[in-house]
Amino acid sequence: MNHVVTAAKRPESAANLPELMQRVAHGDEDAFSSLYDIVAAPVLRAAHTVLRDPAQSQEVTQEVLVELWHTAPRYRTDRGTVMNWVLTLAHRRAVDRVRSTAACSAREKRTAQLAHTPAFDAVSEEVETRMEHEQLRRCLLTLTEAQRQCLVLAYYQGMTSRQIAERLSLPLGTVKTRLRDGLIRLRDTLQVPA
Repeated sequence: MNHVVTAAKRPESAANLPELMQRVAHGDEDAFSSLYDIVAAPVLRAAHTVLRDPAQSQEVTQEVLVELWHTAPRYRTDRGTVMNWVLTLAHRRAVDRVRSTAACSAREKRTAQLAHTPAFDAVSEEVETRMEHEQLRRCLLTLTEAQRQCLVLAYYQGMTSRQIAERLSLPLGTVKTRLRDGLIRLRDTLQVPA
């Protein structure tokens, strides 16, 4: 009887990991406790190597061990040792934490930058709009009367080329030519790149 008690209290070794994983896969809590005792410290070290933060390393270790309990049935011996599988889970989880922290930091930085963006200045916007309108009015004066008339009907009254042709009793091609030539002249006068 003493021998049985001693064997039951004997700490599990890494050599027993495949058997423990099988038992954990079937929901054996005692096997999970033994597995935990073997892998917790290496998982914590692996997480700390990536994170360099003791608190986050402990959180990741806890997450990995919970994941291990839930995903034990997915472990396959033909893909590597139990320890390698567990340490891979730990490394991936730690890298995910680093990426998540970096993304959160970037979002906070963008939010802070947006908070310092100057407010919309209605007065300067109005002045700028008036200056643009004045510049456009002066440029329209450089067009021929026929070009100006077609452009005003098209852009200020929203008429199509066909409607302008009907209103002015002109061929459609003539209206299109006047619009095109007028726009080219405006572009050149406003010094807009082609």
